[in-house]
Amino acid sequence: MPIAFPFSAIVGQDEMKLALLIGAVDPRIGGVLVFGDRGTGKSTAVRALAALLPKIRAVVDCRYGCDPAAEPDALCADCRSRLAKGPLKSHQVQVPVVDLPLGATEDRVIGALDLELALTRGEKAFEPGLLARAHRGFLYIDEVNLLEDHLVDALLDVAASGENLVEREGLSVRHPARFVLIGSGNPEEGELRPQLLDRFGLSVEVRTPTDLETRVRVVRTRDSFEHDPKGFAEQWRRKDAKVRKGITDAQGRLASVDVSDEALGQAARLCMSLGTDGLRGELTLIRAARALAALQGSPAVTVPHLRRVAAPALRHRLRRDPLDETGSSARVERAVEELLV
Repeated sequence: MPIAFPFSAIVGQDEMKLALLIGAVDPRIGGVLVFGDRGTGKSTAVRALAALLPKIRAVVDCRYGCDPAAEPDALCADCRSRLAKGPLKSHQVQVPVVDLPLGATEDRVIGALDLELALTRGEKAFEPGLLARAHRGFLYIDEVNLLEDHLVDALLDVAASGENLVEREGLSVRHPARFVLIGSGNPEEGELRPQLLDRFGLSVEVRTPTDLETRVRVVRTRDSFEHDPKGFAEQWRRKDAKVRKGITDAQGRLASVDVSDEALGQAARLCMSLGTDGLRGELTLIRAARALAALQGSPAVTVPHLRRVAAPALRHRLRRDPLDETGSSARVERAVEELLV
């Protein structure tokens, strides 16, 4: 298995790294969209986060990696059947991080009839797809803006319900599929469908560094890793372990972080000022601010937390204003300066 580039060793791109950490602390936020120039570390950061994540407990021999502590309704049919006979056996597994390639067929993504069993034994059995493998983990789509429409439709259905329903060749299978969606792409190659764009909790923009010192650091760091991946990873092992512990601690603190009526009011005023559609903007803003507070060990959400996550939580939810040619990031920052003081 190839060695992943250490998360702590990534130079710059602070907003992207923070958004990924926030998404890891609270998966309910809805995932992260990373748009920007080629060669700015988008894929590197996602794979580095995957190697960094703490292990989780899963039911032994479950094809979907069900959580043994989950409510029966959140388990697959097989685990519910086994639970009726006694406690579920579990073991620790790595958090799944699944790549969804652009050329994937719908059957490969959502699952299909197991042809081997059908041909050799005449049995109808379900062969889980990529969505099943991604349950309780991350589904990563590079060049997400180039994803085919029929796959986008399938993702939207599953993202909304947290379940995948497959009806193929007389089979009808329903299984849990709750995952953090992470997409990356280059805006020059096409825009994302609005329905899918709205499903991402956070949206970050990455740019090629413009200062000489940062560019030199990036090249030197990457060159050192490629020269000796194992030795380089060992140098950053303690820092990555510290980040991993920070994620685990934040997950434990998340439920106790207080969100006051004042903080809710500030979030709502900001979204009203920007004219965001629906209430998903406020929900995402509050959840992201709470996850950030948990990461920082703060007991409550404060204005600095809201200010820090406002742009990634809201920039992709703004309507285009023909009378205002400034970018969405600038519009959010302007509203933040006016309202969050």
